[in-house]
Amino acid sequence: MTGATGPGRPWALPSGSGRRTMGGFDPAAEEAAMARKGWFPEAAGRLRRGWLPVVEATLAATVAWVLATRLVGHPQPFFAPAAALIVLGQARGQRMRRAVEVLLGVAAGVLVADLVVQALGPRTTWTVFTVILLTVALAVAIGASSVSVVQAAVSALYLVVVAPPTESLIPFRFVDALIGGAVAVVASQLVDARRPLAPLVAEFRQTFQELAGLLDEIAAALDRGDEAAALAALDRARHADAGVERLRGAVLAAGEALRLNLRRRRHIGRLRSVEGSIRQIDYAVRNVRVLARAAVTLVRGPAPAPPDLGAAVRTLAEAVRAAGDALAADLGGQDGVADRHAERADAAALAAVRVAGRLFTPGQTLPLAMIIGQVRATAIDLLRGVGVDDDATVLGRVDAAVTGPA
Repeated sequence: MTGATGPGRPWALPSGSGRRTMGGFDPAAEEAAMARKGWFPEAAGRLRRGWLPVVEATLAATVAWVLATRLVGHPQPFFAPAAALIVLGQARGQRMRRAVEVLLGVAAGVLVADLVVQALGPRTTWTVFTVILLTVALAVAIGASSVSVVQAAVSALYLVVVAPPTESLIPFRFVDALIGGAVAVVASQLVDARRPLAPLVAEFRQTFQELAGLLDEIAAALDRGDEAAALAALDRARHADAGVERLRGAVLAAGEALRLNLRRRRHIGRLRSVEGSIRQIDYAVRNVRVLARAAVTLVRGPAPAPPDLGAAVRTLAEAVRAAGDALAADLGGQDGVADRHAERADAAALAAVRVAGRLFTPGQTLPLAMIIGQVRATAIDLLRGVGVDDDATVLGRVDAAVTGPA
């Protein structure tokens, strides 16, 4: 019989150790190592997707520093790169308006602080009180956002508490803030100067692909009568609004990029043509969410879903993909390609309605009727979104497909 620490107990604790091992293997350490290994690819992926803002912010801050140092001659132009980073921190689409707002707020805070410090001296209670009061009051008076108010107050407070006082009456820091903000605005426009609508095109494709993929998941759940899959699709549908919000943000960003674009006239009409489609896309997303909810109820019931129901939803997914391709091609100026994709979307949407319409028979369950109704509603929104026909014609064609022959 072996002892407690003999060869018969290879998992025994080594002398002086507080951690259990098995043959030298430490599960906790191994788990931590695996977590680290998984973290690096994830971090690399995030960096690969988000490298552009990193480069943009770095170059803008550096250029602002160089301009303030060599053009203005300020030996310590802290607020030039700081203002550039603050402005670039705003979301695209709101950057131009917020940039001016933040820029003026920060610059005003710096100017107020410079004047108050020269009048009352640095690092005194009354100086801090007066600077914060005047800066916040000024920002609120001009209608600045809460972010701008905070940035202006922090910039002014930094100047009072941290930055060394200046004896010069020339408002170097005010000029630095103007330089940094101007550089940031120019940098944000240069990124999309050549292809101002490219990010919007990519966002359209992603949004429609996600919606089509969601419909495919619902169709698969209906085909198999899989409640877990239907619930997973419903959970995904509840978060589909994020895609619409990203799309709205991309439209705003594209409009902002066109303001300083020399060839904006040829793009602005295309942008306006898709702005009206966003509302229809939003309606389609809501319809698909209701469809997903009805699919969960249907697969929970005792009767299986009709075999053609999944096919109708899957055909609707093809219509969604074609509609996304049509809108993306329209934004890219490919009118002929856009028309062909719009025709595909039209045909697939009507085919989905036609297949679902055959299932609209007396005595069907409420969830089935809801799914059929949402297929119809989503098809209407898609056809309105691609602008094949006017609203009255779209409604007539869709209703004819519901009741018409196969």
